[in-house]
Amino acid sequence: MANKQFDVIVIGGGPGGYIAAIRAAQLGFNVACIDEWKNGKGGPAPGGTCTNVGCIPSKALLQSSEHYEQANHHFADHGIKVEGLGIDLAKMLARKDQVVKQNNDGILYLFKKNKISFFHGRGAFEKAGDAGYDIKVTGAAEETITGKHIIVATGSNARALPGAAFDEENILSNDGALRIGAVPKKLGLIGSGVIGLEMGSVWRRLGAEVTVLEALPTFLGAVDEQIAKEAKKAFDKQGLKIELGVKVGEIKSGKNGVSVAWTNAKGEAQTLEVDKLIVSIGRVPNTIGLNAEAVGLKLDERGAIAVDDDCKTSLPNVWAIGDVVRGPMLAHKAEEEGVAVAERIAGQHGHVNFNTVPWVIYTSPEIAWVGQTEQQLKASGRAYKAGTFPFLANGRARALGDTTGLVKFLADATTDEILGVHIVGPQASELISEAVVAMEFKASAEDIARICHAHPSLSEATKEAALAVDKRTLNF
Repeated sequence: MANKQFDVIVIGGGPGGYIAAIRAAQLGFNVACIDEWKNGKGGPAPGGTCTNVGCIPSKALLQSSEHYEQANHHFADHGIKVEGLGIDLAKMLARKDQVVKQNNDGILYLFKKNKISFFHGRGAFEKAGDAGYDIKVTGAAEETITGKHIIVATGSNARALPGAAFDEENILSNDGALRIGAVPKKLGLIGSGVIGLEMGSVWRRLGAEVTVLEALPTFLGAVDEQIAKEAKKAFDKQGLKIELGVKVGEIKSGKNGVSVAWTNAKGEAQTLEVDKLIVSIGRVPNTIGLNAEAVGLKLDERGAIAVDDDCKTSLPNVWAIGDVVRGPMLAHKAEEEGVAVAERIAGQHGHVNFNTVPWVIYTSPEIAWVGQTEQQLKASGRAYKAGTFPFLANGRARALGDTTGLVKFLADATTDEILGVHIVGPQASELISEAVVAMEFKASAEDIARICHAHPSLSEATKEAALAVDKRTLNF
């Protein structure tokens, strides 16, 4: 019996994969998408790490824990009295699971709507032939399908510490960190990256004593230094204990929790005893089981799939996108690459601009940025102007009762072109979009300064920071 034939087969149903499949189907291709993620009942759960154990569930818990934080500490400022406040953690986690399921079901609906053939299982290369590439699907039922074009979107996995494998009971990846059944009294975090800070924030708000051990001597080294310092001040005030420049030694896990031997920046030996330990030291490309060697698909030194600027691999008609290739490991970057590759297969000119990919850390305050930092501009020798505006001077922020942070603009000293925008403060994740649009259109700081922004709104802080580039803020 002949294999089922497809114009495009997408391996992986995460943000990059399912979006690539949808765009390819919109362009008239016969498309299949393979994804092996299972829900609690063994059924399909497309959406990848992002939907199942990453972006979506973490935001659900961040929102729930933020509500608790507000009720516990800030409602009184608004004249709202709360008595008998408590946490039903089981219900909180169930809500998180329901949010995940809604997203899983939404993707399955989109596959059906766009006439995409979905295969629930693991996809692997079998061989190359005249009709394209044979892809073996291993799942509840095994079969082999053939595709003229293959898009690999297999994502990434959490990086484990040597000698401290994830057991998801005591030593947790992002997966286990989202499923802790009771609020730990003491929680340890190794790594102060995005996932670590977000998960630390969730459990700190719910009552855990949180200690973060970070190997680097600087906090959030990829973030603009001024913004990172402002964020750390806020986290210190909240009670997140962040130790920088540490060296982690032996980690022991037992019935009573986890013991971490470490030395501080001064070289002094320390021990951290915690109930749970979250390890958040980055992610590694997921090519396990892809059987890349069967067709000679080239991997780079990190184990990622080697691609050019257009996401083409070493093989004809084989493409790769998202976390499994170079570039930032961000869901929206994967989506943009997915759309671009589908359009390139159709002979169009897909667009992905790494310089305007926004970054967000969903802590409180939120941190968001796009473009270059002040450190990067200094290092490159580019002449620039900077303008900042604090939320403390913004009317809407005062009304919200959340005046932490600032907006910062960086613009070319001669042309005034916006080179970077950095925000720490309320709803930074939403505010950053204006900066992304502006930079895509090569706007100047003056362009944003001249645009009318609604009053009162947090976006006025963006306008004022743009005005500050020319030293003419109106409200500070």
